[in-house]
Amino acid sequence: MKIFKDIKSFRDWRKSQSGTIGFIPTMGALHEGHLSLIEKSKRNCNITVISIFVNPLQFNNIQDLENYPNKTDDDLLKLKLKKVDAVFLPNKSIMYPKNSSTIVQELTLSNSLEGQSRPGHFKGVTTIVSKLFNIIKPTHAYFGKKDAQQLRIIQRMVQDLNFDIEIIPCKTLREKSGLAFSSRNQNLALEYRKKANIIKKGLDLAKISLNNGEKSATILKNIISSKINSEPEFDIIYISVAESNSLKELENIQAKEILISVAVKIDGIRLIDNFTYSS
Repeated sequence: MKIFKDIKSFRDWRKSQSGTIGFIPTMGALHEGHLSLIEKSKRNCNITVISIFVNPLQFNNIQDLENYPNKTDDDLLKLKLKKVDAVFLPNKSIMYPKNSSTIVQELTLSNSLEGQSRPGHFKGVTTIVSKLFNIIKPTHAYFGKKDAQQLRIIQRMVQDLNFDIEIIPCKTLREKSGLAFSSRNQNLALEYRKKANIIKKGLDLAKISLNNGEKSATILKNIISSKINSEPEFDIIYISVAESNSLKELENIQAKEILISVAVKIDGIRLIDNFTYSS
């Protein structure tokens, strides 16, 4: 497994590679969800490349940035065991040199949900992902469906900026409790980690109601909020019922595919989850 810490050395290596290249951008603290993306890339592509970089531009809260788990040594061991071909491991000065003043910003899909509650977040995401795409030059890039809004924004960016990259959405993996895998889960106390499956339970109740013919977004939101609020330690940041592609909020369910998404905070840790539903 090759490890590159600067752009030039990676590009020199990249020039010698041929065939399809799968890419998974990460911020480290790798979990089973990340590893499933790697496995999919290795099945589908000739070469698999991972990046590890905690991107400061996508954090609007300095404490959140400081608390983000850093387990680089463990991550590299996991990647070696998965027989990843190359790891791009830059530092901040490599990705954002002094006097760097250019950003990439999506202007429509970024305004709601995570974008509304975390101002500037997606500006940081699209900037770093576009820079990584330019460095790595993958043929395929793998993103999890857990970060549903991020996935749609990346798809739009690739379309709008004419990146010759196929974006591969990958299913959400879950812990045995039902909690979606997330690097932030590692910061949860065991007591709260066990209780956090209440998010999935609330979403499951909404899905049952949809299957029974419910068409009111308000009722669906109330079903989810009632379940989550049964655990008083959880603070709901938002519950959304939106058209899946445009992310426009719905009052009545008429769209062919909807996205129901939730963000909560517990013990200072932000957790998100979602599901899509097709009528």
